[in-house]
Parts: sequence; structure tokens; C-alpha cells
Amino acid sequence: MGRFIKKGNDGFRAVRNGEYVDKSKLIEIVNGTLNTERQFTCVSRARRFGKSVGAKMLYSYYDKWSADVELFRDLEVFSSASFSEHFRRYPVVYVDMTYFITRYNADEIVEHTQTDIIEELQKTYPEVAYGDRLNLAEVLFAIASHNSEKFIMIIDEWDAILREYKDSDVKAQYINLLRSMFKSAEAMSTFAGVYMTGILPIKKYDTQSALNNFHEYSVVQPGPMTESFGFTSNEVRQLCALHGMDYTQLAEWYDGYKIGGSSEMFNPTSVMTAIYNNYCDCYWANTGAYDTVAEYIRMNFDGLKDDVIRLLAGESCSVETASFQNDLNVIRSKDDVLTSLIHLGYLSYDRDSKTCRIPNREVATEFKNAIVSDTGWDIIATAIKQSEQLLNDTISGKAEAVAKAIDQIHSDNTSILQYNDENSLACVLTIAYYAAKRDYMMIRELPSGNGFADIVLLPRPNCERPAVLLELKYDNSADTAIAQIKEKRYAGKLQDYAGEVVLVGINYDKKAKRHECKIERL
Repeated sequence: MGRFIKKGNDGFRAVRNGEYVDKSKLIEIVNGTLNTERQFTCVSRARRFGKSVGAKMLYSYYDKWSADVELFRDLEVFSSASFSEHFRRYPVVYVDMTYFITRYNADEIVEHTQTDIIEELQKTYPEVAYGDRLNLAEVLFAIASHNSEKFIMIIDEWDAILREYKDSDVKAQYINLLRSMFKSAEAMSTFAGVYMTGILPIKKYDTQSALNNFHEYSVVQPGPMTESFGFTSNEVRQLCALHGMDYTQLAEWYDGYKIGGSSEMFNPTSVMTAIYNNYCDCYWANTGAYDTVAEYIRMNFDGLKDDVIRLLAGESCSVETASFQNDLNVIRSKDDVLTSLIHLGYLSYDRDSKTCRIPNREVATEFKNAIVSDTGWDIIATAIKQSEQLLNDTISGKAEAVAKAIDQIHSDNTSILQYNDENSLACVLTIAYYAAKRDYMMIRELPSGNGFADIVLLPRPNCERPAVLLELKYDNSADTAIAQIKEKRYAGKLQDYAGEVVLVGINYDKKAKRHECKIERL
């Protein structure tokens, strides 16, 4: 078997030998692009979101030397009208760009990308007269012309070189290589289709005109490929039913990606790992250091700190994705930081409202780790670290200690958030009680009317701590806050909870600039 051609079916067979969620509809979508003006496809999404699995599946379907119908007989695509039309019809060149990154230095990587693939092609097609052709594009054109047979080309992690190297010469050489293959006059007669995967879209590199014939599908604009970008809620429910897992728990940890028209999209790697281990934890996030998030946060563009605090508090933030140049080495604004984190999978993007948010508990943990690492945000990091003590004091009824702690957090953060805005105050309190997210589900009720902030802490299953209801008042009294909690009863929030409840009333005296706290138990 070869590295790039005649690879065999081991890749997709290994996937099918394990538990496989049927994503074969991707084949039908790609089939519809072959030999059309949409034949050049680039799909970008975060790491560990199924890019390589999809590429291996496409290879095993199209390749005329390797395709095995038994790998597809029980999949959705098998009954589609286009299945037999394109099954096992093409010679497929499969290139994983990380192969070259791990073997060659920057100054030789583009050259070896060509020579290594050319060597294998010439061994596979010795009958073709190559002459002095040493260019990969020309070799592919010569083979296609000689055999009157078009290729399918699959490039996995196409942007690995662009992400790995800052050297503009290396990038230009690589883009020119792709351009020579896919933008020439012979490209249409050489390729039935090209399918590239990566983390970043391609339109806005400096040499964007070189590849503007590619049709792109990303987490920002997924088009018809939405369901290929992760696990849907129905797919996860089926997995939970099969393995006896709690769907609600998996949703809290791994759901929250709003991609295209889907409001519920799960991280597939984390879901499968949690099912295999029978335990929810930070799996996907731990596959890459939280240095990625910390690096961007350290840039501290104007308004970024405010937005990250709001994101940690569970809110959404506006983001303009159009300005991002799709280059992780070219970050020029707060919007660029947020957009890059969307493409990397650390934020979910809502295209209708043009906002982003932290999607789930797993990623929230990654953000917290980034903040408390060396980001220079000492005040916020300290508040997060001290939140465990604040929670313990609250449950223990130490009202004076709670008021004093919130006074300190208020004082430390007035330069970051406008404290006289009720929503911003709720953000500060959410950070103050951040440690509670480990044992509690934190439910925020945003301020309205004259202004109040509700934070409801519901114990997670098997947590023996009491529920906590916090009510915030301005220039009133902590007694009034407690009375309002009792009057509202919060039946909708606590209807399934029968344990002890801690009532916390917090009043802020704007003139004295200090808090008063009262705590009762039910």
C-alpha cells in the first residue's frame, strides 16, 4: 500500500470497527459537486471534530483500488441514488499535510510535498511519458490525459503548513503549489473533485485569488454540511440510550455549538470518550494546551477583557467575523481574537444574532484554566481562585464574610465593568461564585424593571450541598431581597428539588459603596 495512492481501506475500516455514528450523508453532498463548477470543496472546523474521519470515508468510497461495499452497506448513503454512480470510480490521491510537517524542515517542506507524491504516482503509472516534468500539477495532468481518467484529490489538514510556519515565503510557495494544481486551465479535466479539510477557511490569505474557486464550508457558514460538523442531539440521545448514559449530563458538558440552523451540536470526540469511559470530563480540551486561549487573552485588545468576563459568566458577546484574515498569525483586534476562537472550537457562533458564547462546561473549564494561568489578569484570577471560600461562607451562613468578599470583588473590578449596570454586576457575582459550577448548575435570570439579579445554584445529581438562591438589590435592603425570594418562591426552578435551600439577599448601597448580606435557610 502507498502513502498517497492505493492506500487501502485500513483507515475507514478502523473507524467502522469501532462505534460509528453515521455521517455518510457527506458522500451524497460531495457527489453532487463532482464534475461541476462546485467541484473544489474546502471544509474547515475545529480539531477533533471529525475532519479526518470524513476524509477517510470519502477515500474508501471513491478509490477504485480500495473501495469495499461492505463498509457502506448499512449506512444511509447506500440507499441514495448517487451511491452506485460514483462508488469505486476514481483514482484517489490522499494527502495528510501533517505527514510532511513531522518529517521536513520549513525550507524543504513544499519541495518534498511535490517530490514524494510524484515518486509514488510515477511508480503507479509507469506507462506515462513524463519527460522532464518535475511539477506535481504537470504529473497529474499528464496521467489524467494519458488515461482519460479524472482524479479525486483529498487533502486533510490542508492549512497545517500555514498554521505551523510564520515564514511568508513558505506560505507563498505552498499556496502557489495548490494554485498550480487547482487554478490552471487543465484542472477541470484532471480532477473530478477536490476535497480539503482544515481548521481555517482560505478566502482571506494574502494570495486569496489563488484559491477563490474553492467553495468553503465553515462553522460560521456551514451550508448543507451542518450535520457533518458534530453530533446532533438525536444522535447523542441514541448513544445515551444504547450505553445507559445521562443525556442531560452529556449536553451540559459537550453540547452548545450552534452551527448553521442547528442549535444543538455536540463535540463528537468528547462524547465518544465520555461514553467509552462512562464518565464526563474535559477530554477534547485537554488534547491541546490551554496556552492557545491564554495567548489570545494576553493580547488584551480594547474591550476583550470585558467580553471574556461576560463569556465566563455565561453571556453572549457580539462579534464581527468578517474582518478576520483567517491567519492565526495575523490577529489585529478583539473581533479577530473571538473569531479565531470560534474556528478553533472554543466559542460557539450564532449567525443570526452575530454573537458568540462559551458552548459548554468542558470549554468553560478551559477558559477558566487560561485565566488563572499567566495571562496578567491577576484580579479576575484571584476572584476565581477565592470563589470556593466564598461559596463555603455562603453555605455556612457567614453573611458578613460574604458581604466583605463581594465588596472586594466589586472594588477590584470597577475598572473592568461598569458596576452600576445590573447585568455587569450579575457578571461579577457569577465570577465570584465560579467554583460553584463544579457542584451546581448555575441559572442566571437577567435584570429587568428597576434592576435585580437572580442567581440560582441547583445541586448536581449526587451532590449533597444545599441549593442557593441569590437576590440582588440596589439602595434597598438585604431584608427586602430575602422577602422577594420568598414571595417569588422560584417554583419553576426548584420544583424537582426537595433538599435544603440557602436564601441569600445582597444589597448594594451606592452612596456608601458597600454591600450588605443576609442569609437564611429553608
